[in-house]
Amino acid sequence: MSPRQGPTPSPDPAPTPDLLVLPIDGTPPETWAFAQFLKRATWDHYRSLAVSDDEARAMQRLAERLRLALAEHGYAPR
Repeated sequence: MSPRQGPTPSPDPAPTPDLLVLPIDGTPPETWAFAQFLKRATWDHYRSLAVSDDEARAMQRLAERLRLALAEHGYAPR
């Protein structure tokens, strides 16, 4: 593990009945910009904005799921 990358995110927890599904709208430029942001965000970004490592990991897990969902819809920056 390098200091720049931070720890490897832990696997997603099992689904729960509390699962929240958020339908969102975004213009193609907004969506592309957000996909770029998610690609560039590092452990240090999440950790600097979180109150704990656990919260940073939770943020990072959701961001990864968002990134994958965007990629499924054609927004997968390289």
